[in-house]
Amino acid sequence: MKGHDLINSTLPDELILEIFRNLDSKSTRDACSLVCRRWLTLDRFSRDTIRIGASGSPDALVHLLARRFPNVTNVYIDERLSVSLPVDFGRRRNASHSSPSWLRLHFVSERSEVGASESDSYCISDAGLTAVADGFSKLEKLSLIWCSNATSAGLRSLAEKCRFLKSLDLQGCYVGDQGLVAIGKYCKQLEVLNLRFCEGLTDTGLVELALGCGKTLKWLGVAACAKITDISLEAVGSHCRSLETLSLDSEFVQNEGVLAVAKGCSLLKNLSLQCINVTDEALTAVGVFCLSLESLALFSFQRFTDKSLCAIGKGCKKLKSLMLSDCYFLSDKGLEAVAAGCSELAHLEVNGCHNIGTYGLESIGRACMRLKELALLYCQKVGDEALSEIGKGCKYLEALHLVDCSIIGDDAIYSIATGCRNLKRLHIRRCYEVGSMGIIAVGNNCKYLTDLSIRFCDRVGDEALVAVGQGCPFLRHLNVSGCHQIGDNGIIAIARGCPQLSYLDVSVLQNLRDIALAEVGEGCPLLKDIVLSHCRQITDVGLDHLVKRCKLLESCHMVYCPGITSAGVATVISVCTNMKKVLIEKAKVSERTQRRAGSVISYLCVDL
Repeated sequence: MKGHDLINSTLPDELILEIFRNLDSKSTRDACSLVCRRWLTLDRFSRDTIRIGASGSPDALVHLLARRFPNVTNVYIDERLSVSLPVDFGRRRNASHSSPSWLRLHFVSERSEVGASESDSYCISDAGLTAVADGFSKLEKLSLIWCSNATSAGLRSLAEKCRFLKSLDLQGCYVGDQGLVAIGKYCKQLEVLNLRFCEGLTDTGLVELALGCGKTLKWLGVAACAKITDISLEAVGSHCRSLETLSLDSEFVQNEGVLAVAKGCSLLKNLSLQCINVTDEALTAVGVFCLSLESLALFSFQRFTDKSLCAIGKGCKKLKSLMLSDCYFLSDKGLEAVAAGCSELAHLEVNGCHNIGTYGLESIGRACMRLKELALLYCQKVGDEALSEIGKGCKYLEALHLVDCSIIGDDAIYSIATGCRNLKRLHIRRCYEVGSMGIIAVGNNCKYLTDLSIRFCDRVGDEALVAVGQGCPFLRHLNVSGCHQIGDNGIIAIARGCPQLSYLDVSVLQNLRDIALAEVGEGCPLLKDIVLSHCRQITDVGLDHLVKRCKLLESCHMVYCPGITSAGVATVISVCTNMKKVLIEKAKVSERTQRRAGSVISYLCVDL
């Protein structure tokens, strides 16, 4: 009934709060908080997470947010991101300390008094960290991403007052040892700690932290910390007995550090290593002592061999995920050992390991029947027979990624399609032996496919997409960039058979014309992202048909399309109210279009 508030008079606070929790975006929740005073109050006291990007005077912004949301437990501050301020923090527009104008004036006065630099004005300082500590006493999770002005002094004040802290991310912060010592001293419930790119830290800080809160620590990430050595990892191995995840990227860690962790952290489940000085001795110890290991990622190892993988296969029976990247001395023998011992393996990625070939992957196909995702990148020795075994043995495979696998062809894709009928994602790039026959088999057999990417596969033509359009009604993501044999017929088949399509990349298709875009507009109303770059036959006419039907469109890339003019660009901007990004040449944007939508237009850099 008009003029009556049926919602507030009927629903209790608890039910409205439950509705707030299920809202799909922050902007929607912000809008709800402006409906009435009751909803504003409920939002204030129920909001548990805030995110802050780079903004003028972030210290003052933290003060304002702390006053408005007293029960926040999760704070994410990422100074790589640009975040606009809310329209109004207070209840009254004339409140002296609640409007953005006060924030800007306060910011200007601070700069004029202390002479802060332009870059410093957008970085949270120790004063801001103190404000976080004072305002969010219930804080449990804190992320300070690339907060370059934060120091140990601010971290210490935070540690003293936020003793319930469980997760701390200091990526890119130049904090020193004293700050980490304070965290270890006061935050006895800490479980997660990320120290990636914390260049100011030494062994002293990490050792003291391990002594202070090592009993509760479960997740530790260390990367590009030049002064962190085996001494720190020995302390972690001695005091962090509950550690479950370790991510380590260091040129200075030797075998001793990894050995200490392997022997001391028997509950370790996830291990990621990029340490060029670690050898078989350390990795063998992981296989012997870390029997609960479920995920192992090894990057750029040049000093260990199949001996390590044999130890992993023998000891880590619970292994579910294995990633091998640029490990040049591994061969089929090591992968065979993993296949024999790790029957629960569900995810395998082999990237640039040039000595791993067909036989190793055949072993995986015969033994690892629970495999759900397989990625082969730059594997020049893996042939069709390998994927034939995968197709026969891995019936639950849902995702396959192939990049620059030069001898994999249609027979392999046919085997996957006929054997793995639950396939949902297929990504193929620059596999020049793959043609239409393989993709037709996918269309005929993989009806649950939602994501198909076949980039720069010159032998794939329209007939392949016709099969996909007829057999894969749930397809949401399609990328056929650089497949020169695909034209109107293939894209029209997709438009008519895949109504759920939300992403389409048809860049560099020289034979694509306006009629195909018109069909996409007619058949794919859920489309959000489209890439048309280098399509020389597309004109303003096709673009007009597309955007008038696809009301949800959020991004459109259309550089180097000579048939698209400033009029077409203006049509996209005026019709697509949800548009967030348009990539186009600067010469095709009129002054009027620039004034209307300058914030969503990105230009190709050609004036270099």
